[in-house]
Amino acid sequence: MAAHILPHEPKIRAWLGRARTAPEDIDDVIQEAYCRLATLDSVEHIERPHAYFFSIVRNLLVRRLKRAKIVPIETIAEIDSYADERALTPERETAGRLEYARVRTLIAALPDRCRRIVEMRKIDGVSQREIARRMGVSESVVENQVQQGIRAVLRAMRDQDASASAMLDATSPAQKREGA
Repeated sequence: MAAHILPHEPKIRAWLGRARTAPEDIDDVIQEAYCRLATLDSVEHIERPHAYFFSIVRNLLVRRLKRAKIVPIETIAEIDSYADERALTPERETAGRLEYARVRTLIAALPDRCRRIVEMRKIDGVSQREIARRMGVSESVVENQVQQGIRAVLRAMRDQDASASAMLDATSPAQKREGA
């Protein structure tokens, strides 16, 4: 809890403040959330502790608001507008997988030695020293090959993006009207 929940308390407190929660109520809600967490038999099912903690706080706040006689509209708007920017959505997961496949394809196009070194260093996480030992080259060669490989991949990505952008511009309705 100290490593995964406590570091997020200031962010949750700030959010509660923006939701126009009274300072004494903020303490109560946070304390009640900690109590809820403490009653769990196990926390192994929790994949994203900060999001779980926020969900508890949000549900507790909504429950309090339902019991309140007067609720400022700003409070409801703040609760509804909150979105965990790191939340994994199907769209983000798909985009990440597509981008990973794109990068792997570009890495595969590198010269053989450069490709192997970049894969070991950036994909497999092997140290420079270990790569140098395995391939029988100096660490400076490994470092240079990684830099050259990454530059080549980034350059190819920029070129692909520019090409796609140019194609979109050429096929946009505004371009067709101007050319017609």
